[in-house]
Amino acid sequence: MSFLSRLFGTEADPKDALRPLWRRVVEIAREPQWFRDCGLEDTIEGRFDAITAVLALFLLRMEREEALIAPSVHLTELFVEDMDGQMRQIGVGDLVVGKKMGKLVSSMGGRLGAFRDAFADGDEAMLVSAVERNMTLRQGHDAHALAARLAGLRDRLERTTGEQILAAEVAA
Repeated sequence: MSFLSRLFGTEADPKDALRPLWRRVVEIAREPQWFRDCGLEDTIEGRFDAITAVLALFLLRMEREEALIAPSVHLTELFVEDMDGQMRQIGVGDLVVGKKMGKLVSSMGGRLGAFRDAFADGDEAMLVSAVERNMTLRQGHDAHALAARLAGLRDRLERTTGEQILAAEVAA
């Protein structure tokens, strides 16, 4: 999309088609089971962890299908836009937002890499370790329940077609 097209609104923003999928990612990340049953901390950090974990699983599924690669980029852009807006809403100043966004995106990238490695090896212990390193768990909770729920969502996404993903649907 060219600068003039964006300025004058002559072309649709390609991210608009992905907004329902972004909302679905957030909806899944807000399911109470993540916090109640899996020990994820119900704090700003824990909610960020839930969103980035769910988003990472969607992105991992999308990167394996050629037709979903460009949409995965737009989905990531929606994540960045939303996180930027959330930070501004809680009062993070303009001078700090860029630096904090860099840290959030880096955190997202680290989580994506850790999950990619764990799922590629099919190693449950590796996934549990990735969860322990990358997620904010409540005191006294181990990472096994959260790792199992992530693996379950990953399995559902594996059964989901590309068309279903673009339609913000996830297989049962």
